[in-house]
Amino acid sequence: MSLIWSSEVVKNTLHTTKIQQVPKMPEVKLTQLLLICCMLHWGNYAYNVTCSKPNLQSLNKALGGLFNNSQVLPVGNLSTLNVSIEITVVAIIGVNERSQILSTVIWRVLQWNIGGLSWNETTCGTNRVSVLRENLWVPDIYIAEFIDEDKTAFKPPYVYLNSTGYVYDDQPLLVQSSCELGTYTFPFDIQNCSLSFGSYLHFDTDIQMFLSSTRDHILSESKDVVQTNGEWELTDIFIDDKHTVVLEVGNYSQIQFFIVLRRRPLVYVVTLLLPSCFLISVDLFSFLLPTQSVDRSSFKMTLLLGYTVFLFIVSELLPVTGGSTPLISVFFSVSLALMVASLLETVLITNLQSSSGEQIRAPHWLRVLVLQYLSVVVCLSEQKRKNLASVFHTNSNKDSSLSCTISRTLSQELQSVSDDSEKDSNPTLEELRKLRHEVRAIRVQVDKHREENISQEWVMIGLVLDRLLFSLYLVFISVSFLVIVFVWIWSTSYCMQNE
Repeated sequence: MSLIWSSEVVKNTLHTTKIQQVPKMPEVKLTQLLLICCMLHWGNYAYNVTCSKPNLQSLNKALGGLFNNSQVLPVGNLSTLNVSIEITVVAIIGVNERSQILSTVIWRVLQWNIGGLSWNETTCGTNRVSVLRENLWVPDIYIAEFIDEDKTAFKPPYVYLNSTGYVYDDQPLLVQSSCELGTYTFPFDIQNCSLSFGSYLHFDTDIQMFLSSTRDHILSESKDVVQTNGEWELTDIFIDDKHTVVLEVGNYSQIQFFIVLRRRPLVYVVTLLLPSCFLISVDLFSFLLPTQSVDRSSFKMTLLLGYTVFLFIVSELLPVTGGSTPLISVFFSVSLALMVASLLETVLITNLQSSSGEQIRAPHWLRVLVLQYLSVVVCLSEQKRKNLASVFHTNSNKDSSLSCTISRTLSQELQSVSDDSEKDSNPTLEELRKLRHEVRAIRVQVDKHREENISQEWVMIGLVLDRLLFSLYLVFISVSFLVIVFVWIWSTSYCMQNE
């Protein structure tokens, strides 16, 4: 059964409403109630448009009765309305790691059908017409990750209405969306942010969301038109077209788009990683300076000061998030710790060498730990290890005590002989006196040898400790280089696989 609406019918209805003067009910509310009742009654019938002439003006005049239904869901018998969606990523404005915000510009295309609406393309002269959006019912599709209002400068006021009753709504959106940003692999990080489109009010029994295009088409079109600020590039788009939000009041139909972004790391490699590696390399070569040189300490202090200034300058370029610490920040911290340890090790070695002049022998545990075990760990040459073994096994204390015992025994014998022959001259006494002078000379030589042994012992301990820190430096630089290269290759290969 066909029902044709005209402006005269609506005017007569409004006029009848004014005459009745229903008490205690405003005129506007009564008019709206009558119109809604009429529209609900119209939903059970087909609405055929008849045009007087095959031109656009005639079609717009014939569609005049339809626009009174802009506040009613355009379906018959209260059935489910299918809304299809397609997006195109136009621009990536920026990513704010501190606030966890992704700023993008997208084109959103919505399509839905007005039940029972159709016209003949031949008699009306066209298969579609542009109408004001405010004159039609528009689904309340929103983005669940929205954290700010849409501030798009231009919003087209028109939508396309097809001859089969389909509405085509295309408009740009400036999206400020929340996104859980991971910066652990900065500056080689890849971010995955979601945009969930669905109705804010209507349940899935009223509105069902569908995807109007394929993932490959959306990705290809987005890569063709996307514009970025130079730091980020669009890598991939994944789609979940069967996502449903389950709540106590009801279920909501949604479609989720996962936008995968990759940071271009070259600028950070040049400004962050290379200068840091240069400073660490210079500090590594400072181990070639002799340990007893005073210039070595001042040189390392200058490098440490320069590295601290470098970290202060580049601190604003590092992302700050509460979720995870970037790996590059750990790299900078360990580099600074190694440079401080290098300076402290130089001070320690200088102190050990100054202690050797005080004839203080190294503790037994320190000699065993350093001269026997750590010397093997740091891979000293065979000749140096032999020198360490000779220093470790030399027993200077026994030599010194032996010389003291001999000297003391000779003195006692000399005293007894002199007592027995106070009155008589004895050639044995003269010999003993000569022997005592010789023993004293031997004792001086033994003490001198003992001092040289102690000094050599401290020098060897300092040499092993210096070689140990040098080995730690090499291991750290090698591991850091391999990790950086691996993460860079992984990020690049991921991007190439999705092209």
